[in-house]
Amino acid sequence: MQTYRDVFAVREFRTLFAGSTIDVAGGTVTMLAVSTLVYAHTGSPFLAAVAYLAGFLPQAVGALTLGWLADRLPPRPLLAGWELVRAGALAVVALGALGALPVWGMLTLLMAVGLFDAVRSAASNALVADLLPGNGYVLGRSVMSIAVGAMQIAGFGGGALLLTLIGPDTAMWAGAAAALAVAALYRLGLRARPARATSRRPVAGTRSLLGDRNLRGLLLAQWVPNGLIVGAEALYVPYAGESAGVLFVAAAGGMLVGDAVVGRWTTPGTRLRLGVPLYVLLAVPYLLFALRPEVWVAAGLVAVASFGFAGHLGTQERYLAALPEQMRGQGLGLAGSGMQTGQALAASLTGAVAEGVPVPATMALAGMASLVATGLLARHLGAGRRARRVA
Repeated sequence: MQTYRDVFAVREFRTLFAGSTIDVAGGTVTMLAVSTLVYAHTGSPFLAAVAYLAGFLPQAVGALTLGWLADRLPPRPLLAGWELVRAGALAVVALGALGALPVWGMLTLLMAVGLFDAVRSAASNALVADLLPGNGYVLGRSVMSIAVGAMQIAGFGGGALLLTLIGPDTAMWAGAAAALAVAALYRLGLRARPARATSRRPVAGTRSLLGDRNLRGLLLAQWVPNGLIVGAEALYVPYAGESAGVLFVAAAGGMLVGDAVVGRWTTPGTRLRLGVPLYVLLAVPYLLFALRPEVWVAAGLVAVASFGFAGHLGTQERYLAALPEQMRGQGLGLAGSGMQTGQALAASLTGAVAEGVPVPATMALAGMASLVATGLLARHLGAGRRARRVA
């Protein structure tokens, strides 16, 4: 069994880890700044929300239509070059705050950035798999998930303070500077590698991923049970009001502990056996929300449930084992982008249901739906299931 020390002994992984943490912190500040800028220009809460999510909304489309580029382009120029392009786009948006660009132009540019950002994410995840074979991949993904959660918390707190001190337009320039720093880090810290594949048939690649029964099941296992629980998390504010922050912190803490424990202290065989139990743990505590527990009891339930998010580590491991190597970037990109899209759809669904059903009951229904999804997908999660590599 490898350790986190073994993972961080790989110099290029340290480079990816550092770049990812800077990207997440800078991206969080940027999202807050853009949302603030758009609201200041329009006074529209809807457009402010769209601006906040603008970079995420097109990622599933990008993974489906452009994901093949993650395998057809060499990783170092792709990652470093894209950070340069993103820095330029953020600079244009910052200029737009001064009147150089209308609001619709800012939103269009951010969505275009999000479209290709799916390729960047796919290439980064595939490179982690190349650098950390075997059990190292799970450790690498778990430590990066921990870092993402921690940097998002720091980014929200620090971003709010930064907006207060220097204003949203200057904060946008700070986001552009962060992207430039990551570009330099990737250019100097990653070694040159050839493209993973040379085929020029992107549509056929996507069809083979979605058309294979085994891969499709593993994709759904990554998208649906977790996404439905994120839908329940989207109702923390209407459930707890001003105390919702307690639930968000409990969810983040439980998820980080789960990723750390399962990622470090389990073997591949153990993760295979823990697949269904962890997904069940993820859903069952939310059934108790039908009883309307007090906030501190609810926080305990949320923390316990969020430990179950660690089930995705074993699912990702089996999915990676089943992917053809020449389609690794595209496949991992599709999994990640589909997960984000599934979470957004689930949050929209639970929000719509909560318009006519009490919020606690809606959260319990989301937990029940996740439990049902886990049962339907158990054959892709349970012990005794071997990953079958697609030719």
